Amino acid sequence: MKIYSFSDLYFWLLLIALPQIVFSQSTDFTVQDVKFESQGITLAGSVLQPKNPFAAVVIVHGSDPVKREMEFAKRLAKEGIAVFTYDKRGVGESGGVYVGPSVGTNNIDPTNLTLLAHDANAAVKTFRNYLKDKKTPIGIVGFSQAGWIIPIAASKNPQIDFIVLFSCPTITTLEQLRFQFYTNGNNSFWENHTEADAIEHTRNDPDRYQFVATDPKTSLNTLSIPGLWLFGEKDIQIPVKLCIEQLNTLKVQGKPFEYTLFSKLGHNTSSSDDTAPVHIAVQWMKQKALLKNLNLQNKNQKQH
Repeated sequence: MKIYSFSDLYFWLLLIALPQIVFSQSTDFTVQDVKFESQGITLAGSVLQPKNPFAAVVIVHGSDPVKREMEFAKRLAKEGIAVFTYDKRGVGESGGVYVGPSVGTNNIDPTNLTLLAHDANAAVKTFRNYLKDKKTPIGIVGFSQAGWIIPIAASKNPQIDFIVLFSCPTITTLEQLRFQFYTNGNNSFWENHTEADAIEHTRNDPDRYQFVATDPKTSLNTLSIPGLWLFGEKDIQIPVKLCIEQLNTLKVQGKPFEYTLFSKLGHNTSSSDDTAPVHIAVQWMKQKALLKNLNLQNKNQKQH
């Protein structure tokens, strides 16, 4: 199982090289309610700030009509990460209209995904103003459907330093639907089907809906920032092995993308009782923060 691109030894060498940066778990963080504008409507969320955050993240939702992800945000804040989490458009205290199957509308239409990417970038811009240290690396963390939203947002926002994606697709929206219809919510699906069979159906099944597909690889191909994907091998919402195949193609092309596969998990990599996915994501973000600060120090030394 591939977890990091850097060895633990290198990680500790970086710690020695940057002694002023301390990563410590702390229950001390402030919570501040924030409202911001995006595409003509007002969204509402909360900023969680530890005393000395080593990184900052904006949380992007999955497909459900969910409010701000406070429990997940608190987990990250306790690890030293500043977090901005907001109620999804049309949900909770946020204005606008929620789009999704539960209300009979298509939430993976390109128009809606682009709109949600605008919301994410407006959140990043707002969040930057609340960070005490403007050099704090800032990224986007998301779940499931965010796999299409985050690449769009990151491709249009140079302020974003990294992306972390839990159970997120790297295939097109139409391909994901083909797989989802094939598994039909059957938790025992993988007991009776092979990866080859699933990939064949995902690539070739006739589409039940006709709309322009969103391909995350279009945006991912434009990125040079680090990305981490966390997958559960028993996922019945996205075809994980096909998604990994796409990521490996991007990695061969030189993209700084990594992934971890958890053999016992499904689509719940961010919310299961298994704390390993979140722990790995936090450690990965620490490494990226260290590298950015080291690069800044080297750059400043060369200038002087």
